Amino acid sequence: MPIFNHSSFVTFTLLGAPGLESQHLWLSLPFSSMFLVILIGNCAILFLVATEHTLHTPMYLLLALLMVADLISTVSLLPKLLSLFWFNDRNIAANACFTQMFFIHGASVVRSALLVAMAFDRFVAVCEPLRYNTILSHSLGGRLGLLALAKGVILILPMPLLLQRLTFCHFIIPHTYCDHMAVVKMACGHTRPNRIYGLFVILLVVGLDLLLIGFSYGLILKAVIHLNSRDATFKALNTCSAHLFVILISYGPGLFSSLTHRFGHNIPPHAHILLANLYLLLPSIFNPIIYGIKMKEIRDKVIKCLYRRTE
Repeated sequence: MPIFNHSSFVTFTLLGAPGLESQHLWLSLPFSSMFLVILIGNCAILFLVATEHTLHTPMYLLLALLMVADLISTVSLLPKLLSLFWFNDRNIAANACFTQMFFIHGASVVRSALLVAMAFDRFVAVCEPLRYNTILSHSLGGRLGLLALAKGVILILPMPLLLQRLTFCHFIIPHTYCDHMAVVKMACGHTRPNRIYGLFVILLVVGLDLLLIGFSYGLILKAVIHLNSRDATFKALNTCSAHLFVILISYGPGLFSSLTHRFGHNIPPHAHILLANLYLLLPSIFNPIIYGIKMKEIRDKVIKCLYRRTE
């Protein structure tokens, strides 16, 4: 069996959806539609936040960064996937594979960190409304955004670096993109550090971030319970509704995908792979829709822009 290091011009082969090779062209239709929806929705939110001075607040800065993370994840994933489905372009060089891995996983970490920052924003808005502008200043919003970016880079950069020390004796990746564990399985020899680090990142990102989000909403719920007015309670809950929907969309599919991997032994491999893709894409699809519907400021700006065009 041949053994090569990645630096020796190693090329991996992506299988796409094993068992559905004859359906790749049909599968490209929903994925290309999702690509179009993601580009239009996220770019529209970014355009509104950039051009409307009333939206130049820390909350909307974090929202804009969330849209950027979604776009990076999508652009890192879908062009290669569609090339595979449309043109049977299965080959990907090792360096390109590691780069795709870095941006896909890094964007996911940044997205999760931004959701934690937005949970803190909602906590301040509900529990300290009179001090909101004092506590959540523009400088703090910027620092939270930079911290989320730094977290993504610092946690994910070691993954491709650790892979560079390995030799590879398998080159056919049964996936549509270069998932970290899928590439680790291609390696020969001692991969325990890679596996341990991958598990560490999952526990730190999902476990710690969900713990911090849950803590923030525990404090919010405690404050809401003590409100005397039903209208005030409804207003406080409505303030958090968009963020809660986004949390559900961001973590729900990933948890479901993880459970099917562990307990769905009778589920065909292509179902696991399609679920992994949806886990990455669903937040990018629904985030701009949810915020466009639930946040009055964005909804009003969209209606205003549409009204101007019809005049």
